[in-house]
Amino acid sequence: MSGDHLRAIVFNCTLKPSPAPSNTAALAQVLIAELERQEVAAELVRAVDLDIKPGVQSDMGSGDAWPALREKVLAADIVVIATPTWLGQPSSVAQRVLERMDAMITETGDDGRPVAYDKVGGIVVTGNEDGAHHIIAIVAQCLIDIGFTVPARAWTYWNMGPGPGPDYTQTDHGHEWSATAARNAARNLVAVARALKAAPLPKPEA
Repeated sequence: MSGDHLRAIVFNCTLKPSPAPSNTAALAQVLIAELERQEVAAELVRAVDLDIKPGVQSDMGSGDAWPALREKVLAADIVVIATPTWLGQPSSVAQRVLERMDAMITETGDDGRPVAYDKVGGIVVTGNEDGAHHIIAIVAQCLIDIGFTVPARAWTYWNMGPGPGPDYTQTDHGHEWSATAARNAARNLVAVARALKAAPLPKPEA
């Protein structure tokens, strides 16, 4: 099945700089592998390694890494936020990425449509305790506000269960379910991205 030359960007919002192992990247790679099987060109960006400055503008000045990332978002058909769970919330890095995309709410293309229209959004969450559904809801609402379409079950998550425990890469517990959810999410993202290419969203009324 052809991906119709679709592109995806996956933001790994771990708090761990490279080269530290990332549980979030490990699960995100399962989703990326399925995207690539669907002939989607996918790029994984470790946001914490880059100087993404705080703010809600598309360019926050000298040294800001976001403008180049924004161009990749604009070129993508699929945008995935992959975040660990800290204090029951998305990571501060995930929040930073979403805040920088806030400017896209009012940005329009040459056709007068919001620049995030016809792009689909997905979510990956890891954490050794619960909170994944809460984070999925938060991130999905942010993506919808910006203009992304979030398909059915466009997410996967992993957690060990109540209380402290091993990380994703330290156990095989629950991996089969999370991997199945990731593959289903990837296929749903591709299907809806392809549908939006064929039938774009209408220009909103002023």
